[in-house]
Amino acid sequence: MHFSNLHYFPFELFFFFLLLGALILLIVLIELDILEYAYERIGISQRYIFSLLLLTLLGSSINIPIAQLPEQEVMSGTTVTVFGIPYIIPMVVDWPGTVIAVNLGGAVIPTLLSLYLLVKHRLYARGLMGIAIVVAVSYIKATPVRGLGIAVPFFTLPLIAAGVALLLSRKLAPPLAYISGSLGILIGADLLNLNKIQGFGVPIASIGGAGTFDGIFLTGIVAGS
Repeated sequence: MHFSNLHYFPFELFFFFLLLGALILLIVLIELDILEYAYERIGISQRYIFSLLLLTLLGSSINIPIAQLPEQEVMSGTTVTVFGIPYIIPMVVDWPGTVIAVNLGGAVIPTLLSLYLLVKHRLYARGLMGIAIVVAVSYIKATPVRGLGIAVPFFTLPLIAAGVALLLSRKLAPPLAYISGSLGILIGADLLNLNKIQGFGVPIASIGGAGTFDGIFLTGIVAGS
């Protein structure tokens, strides 16, 4: 197994540049003190906003392997479209099976930030309630896709997380929405559905990667809006 095959942007160039264009727009909004206010409502200092967004997007290409499942045959070097989003299945040769990995931009960074916000705002009870609700919805909405793994509607879950956060706490809705959306999607869509991917020809099942990354990325945008 060549570990270089683990690192790739999970989207076609068009969609990647669309996300990159959105990031540039967000930077402009930060300079206009619009998005700055939104992210400060979440609890992120202005000087960290650009770095966080950039690391999240670029980190979507980095997968950290943690386990391996036996697989007779995996799909390779193609593209699948789910919920209107084209996802890339990397080209692999002599692949040993389905590699379980953790995505840096879609799992590691959002998890660390969620835990930070959870402690900073002392959202323990409401945070657990919000996460539990989004976990349940994510689990129901998650769809196993051959060659890709698990996919969810990329805009539905961030909106649900925002709605749940508003019901639980209007004052702390922004950080609560980020926590509920990020951890809820990761747990409900990815972790609880790992047992469903074997036999689907998935070369790399990335937790927080292709299929769920866009929903998690949008959670940060919606939470601060």
